[in-house]
Amino acid sequence: MTQLYTDLKALCGLRGISGQEGEVRAYLKEEIGKLSGVRMEETALGGLLVYKTGRARAKTRVLIDAHMDEVGFVVTHLSNEGLLAFSTVGGIDPRVVAGDSVWVGSDGRKVPGAVILPPVHLTDRADRQKTIPYEKLWIDIGAENKEEAQKAVRPGDMVTFATTLTENSESLFGRALDDRAGCALLLNLLRDEDWAFDTVFSFSTQEETGGAGAKTNGFAADPQAAIVVESTTAGDMAGVDEDRLVCRQGKGPVLSFMDHGMIYDRTYCRWAFEEAERLGVPCQWKEAVAGGNNAGSLHVTRAGVRSVAVSLPCRYIHAPMGLLRKADFEAALPLLKALCARIAQAAPDET
Repeated sequence: MTQLYTDLKALCGLRGISGQEGEVRAYLKEEIGKLSGVRMEETALGGLLVYKTGRARAKTRVLIDAHMDEVGFVVTHLSNEGLLAFSTVGGIDPRVVAGDSVWVGSDGRKVPGAVILPPVHLTDRADRQKTIPYEKLWIDIGAENKEEAQKAVRPGDMVTFATTLTENSESLFGRALDDRAGCALLLNLLRDEDWAFDTVFSFSTQEETGGAGAKTNGFAADPQAAIVVESTTAGDMAGVDEDRLVCRQGKGPVLSFMDHGMIYDRTYCRWAFEEAERLGVPCQWKEAVAGGNNAGSLHVTRAGVRSVAVSLPCRYIHAPMGLLRKADFEAALPLLKALCARIAQAAPDET
């Protein structure tokens, strides 16, 4: 598993909000370029499609997808005082933003900054208990005025949380685990020299803003089945009622039966649980109809694609610091390999 964690650390250290995934794409292209038995192409929206040759041709063309982008912010304009106004890229709760350290800049440029709010001694007591709306927050990069700020930052620059990946014996802590963890899993599956069937690997863009990259990758690859590798909200934390936990850390990868974007293929969900049992790895249902992922785009590609999502239970998702259990991360690797083979060797309409 050493290489899996090496990749994850590298990928979480890269910056790439939706539409600006270049750093992540460059790392993946470099690593994939070292492999044999694969063919790689880049799509118009910056996604990667990697065709991996297996020991046999598949009866069902399978695409397995993870997205390269992360949630963050984008600079909208600069004030006369040198402060930066910004907008969100993806869904971020404003309660986790004020006071955060960030990196600002694109195209190889980055400067440190902080999301600021009015100081406590200048804030009414009633306002101290309220969530600060985004329009009242600014990013301070230490510039004295607009002219100085313009030397380092321009509108359209990306803003990312300034946290890095850390770990203890059981858990991983870091930004962009959604979905760099998925990218690391796919990259390690691509390195597998004992791969059963021809498979398409998709590293997509712009998932956090609606899944445009999955739409184009799916259309180009024309699969008959899709497996989406994601991170999803684990609610097993203090203050959350038992019936609202959604999923739990330490219980393995998560299967959804339905979310806000689609209804998942029931047969593929059942096969995932059967393969998990055969392998002796844990697996669990997502106990809520919530959220969405690239499967919502892929399953309506062309004439329709049977789709399933295998997600990692992650606490504090879309925040400066997510938390992922190593055991769940590692359990996903053999499960994904087995599920890919199970679907690929079956007929496209098998139930």
